Amino acid sequence: MTDSNRAAVDVLVVGGGIGGLSAAYALSRQGLRVRVLEQAPEFGEVGAGLQIAPNCTRILHEYGLLEEVKSLGVLPSSMVMRDAVDGRELTRLDLHDLERRYGFPYVVIHRSDLHAVFLRACRERGVDLRTEQRVTGYASTADRASVTLADGRVEEAELVIAADGLHSVARQWLAGDDLVNSAYVAYRGAIPLADVDREVDLDEVSVHVGPRCHFVRYGLRGGEMLNQVAVFASPKALAGEEDWGTPDELDQAFTDTCEDVRAGIPLMWRDRWWRMFDRNPITNWVRGRVVLLGDAAHPPLQYLAQGAVMAIEDGWVLAQHVARRREAATSTVDWDAAVAAYEAVRTEHCRRVVLTARSWGELWHLDGTARRQRNVILRSRAVDDYSFVDWLHGPTALAPEDLPPMFDPIPLESVDVGQDQPALTEA
Repeated sequence: MTDSNRAAVDVLVVGGGIGGLSAAYALSRQGLRVRVLEQAPEFGEVGAGLQIAPNCTRILHEYGLLEEVKSLGVLPSSMVMRDAVDGRELTRLDLHDLERRYGFPYVVIHRSDLHAVFLRACRERGVDLRTEQRVTGYASTADRASVTLADGRVEEAELVIAADGLHSVARQWLAGDDLVNSAYVAYRGAIPLADVDREVDLDEVSVHVGPRCHFVRYGLRGGEMLNQVAVFASPKALAGEEDWGTPDELDQAFTDTCEDVRAGIPLMWRDRWWRMFDRNPITNWVRGRVVLLGDAAHPPLQYLAQGAVMAIEDGWVLAQHVARRREAATSTVDWDAAVAAYEAVRTEHCRRVVLTARSWGELWHLDGTARRQRNVILRSRAVDDYSFVDWLHGPTALAPEDLPPMFDPIPLESVDVGQDQPALTEA
């Protein structure tokens, strides 16, 4: 490799999804030369809707992108959780009050629209965007890192960011751990509202939680589209079968749910589905000058709607620490200090999110007495009680000491299901 090639960029980002592009944009705003290597023939995203909470819209505002995101999405008024069996409301969040509390809105947007916002922003900042670049290996020395591509070429930079997703090559090289199979599968469907033959309230994000299943619904693209997500435990997966999560299982999973949920199932896409995996949290995201970001570092289950949010936060935090450790006179970055500071705070926050998402999923999918106890607890929550989300929706921490305290869970066994309100057991 020639010296000119070595000096071509400061940072290589592997992966052109939302995490990779948002990190590239954040670092380009610091004046760094960034190249993104995407293995697909073109940049794009597959999927449907995303929920963007105030801890992320705060960053989008700083980037100057929030107004565009708002124009492309929907700002719902409330988030409502209902029981999927009887359809009764369990609890709700006033999303306008949420915005007043945290200073920034809650937005729902099509995944491809958010991706396109970051893609345009990167192009405007001169990020070097390259497609059909499949990275097969990583290496690091004391002061540089490199990637090997499928065609044998090697590219180097002062820092390599591995934003290569759930099946990350870099994660395997760095940690060698396995995916964790939840045995749940998600079906999605984003369709024009004009194709829906029933009235749907798009002023809310609706979540129906039921035994071993749940159903999410909200609007997209200014209310022109309806987004739905149906998630359920796959009996075939639990039995160890390879072909699991199939449409027949989708239909069976929701047979005992309320009419409102059942009416949405025929509208789901049936030619694709998403098996739900995460990974156990790790505390080491850095190997020399290679650093993990996004799902490569912390793939969560979807119950907190923080997957894309965490990836965007990652890039913002890393860029903040780069700015703090950049010598103004020479523009030299103390990369080792910057990535160490990034790792110190993000590993702990994302550990919290990944493990809480698992617990939240267990809570949503309860049956029998435990379901009734959960319902009593949720119905007793005051609409202005934010104690369970303050740790999540506040400003993104830049140091471990800035991380807010976690909430205290309410034990299910503390509830007398014969009463309308929770009855705490005596010590």
